[in-house]
Amino acid sequence: MDSKTLSSRLRELVKFLGTVKGDLANVTGPPSMLAPSSVVEVGHCWAQRPSVFAAPALEPNPEKRALLVLRWFLIALRSQLYVGVDHTPSTTPSPKTTTSIRKPLNAFLGELFLASWTDESAKATTTLVAEQVSHHPPITAMHVSDGAHGVRADGYARVEMTFNGSVNIRQVGHATLRVDKYGEDYLVPLPDVKVRGFLGGCLYPEISGTYHIVGSNGFVTELKFWGEGMIRGKRNSFEARVYRKDDKSKRAIYEVAGCWNEGWTVKDSQTGEVLEVYQVGAPENDAVPMDIEPVEGQDPWESRRAWDGVLQGLRVGDMRMVVAEKSKIEQAQRQMRASEAVRGAAWEPLFFRSRRGEEHDVFHRLTEGLGWQLQHDKTKGVWRVDDGRVKTLQRPFRGDLTPFGY
Repeated sequence: MDSKTLSSRLRELVKFLGTVKGDLANVTGPPSMLAPSSVVEVGHCWAQRPSVFAAPALEPNPEKRALLVLRWFLIALRSQLYVGVDHTPSTTPSPKTTTSIRKPLNAFLGELFLASWTDESAKATTTLVAEQVSHHPPITAMHVSDGAHGVRADGYARVEMTFNGSVNIRQVGHATLRVDKYGEDYLVPLPDVKVRGFLGGCLYPEISGTYHIVGSNGFVTELKFWGEGMIRGKRNSFEARVYRKDDKSKRAIYEVAGCWNEGWTVKDSQTGEVLEVYQVGAPENDAVPMDIEPVEGQDPWESRRAWDGVLQGLRVGDMRMVVAEKSKIEQAQRQMRASEAVRGAAWEPLFFRSRRGEEHDVFHRLTEGLGWQLQHDKTKGVWRVDDGRVKTLQRPFRGDLTPFGY
């Protein structure tokens, strides 16, 4: 897409967003600005580098494990937030490129994404299960696991979006990481994001504010994000420091600084030694190939099969096809909800179950004394994977029922 066409479509998008009042989370926007993937796929960013995911289980030093959890979090940010952008080294997004992010498809209720990644050199495999557990409000739940190394991540988020010149994306929810070998849990934030660049013709994400990763091993990571046009002014900038929770001075053990979309430097705070210089676009840091069932072998509720017509239209640039195929599933979903209302039936997710907030022991234990709020009332409870169903449920997952009806 040339810059003139892109600018024209961004103006179209701004005009459209300006007419929408309230939460934009279930608003689609112009078809030309859609990414060829659904919201339910976003969890792939945490799973696509199995060696990075497994690393904390292989590290005997607890403060280094905390650093490795931070590393996993940072490495996931680019593919999590630069949606619809080719993530190969030759197309690494940077402030000098005109690569614009796009809006992922709004996941429909019950939509699934199932995939795995294997790193033969590290002898590590990750598996992702993600499901859209609510549509009003939109809530996505995900589970990543590496059974061989005893590492798992569980997360859920309600996304709220508003527009005031930038698109403001607020994620209500969080994730936890469990390392069985050391009996450790980590509470991981889901940062808020602004989508900027409407006037410049290139949309890009920006995180701002302060967040914390809290470990049950007594270590805390504090992350501060800022962006272009602020005090130090470079896009996607951040600083992080790992310190002991019981150290009132918060004296750093490790310091990490750079741009989460380009690269960063890790230093030992006591000695000043540079421990790592990480380059996001370096070939050795590429994600491993994803293993996913071919579309024709997927269940009708799996994302890429359900949206196949839409994705084909986006690939060839046929916007009429995109609109027509998208309308089919949206209309079928509306009819399904109406039928449920008449019958008094409640939708039941396949792989995730909602629990009461007071039952979320990990959250309450790790946030003790910090004054953090769970906000489970905004996410229909706390969502956790049903391990038994993941192991036993087989296609077809819902019998004859598909996203298009029976």
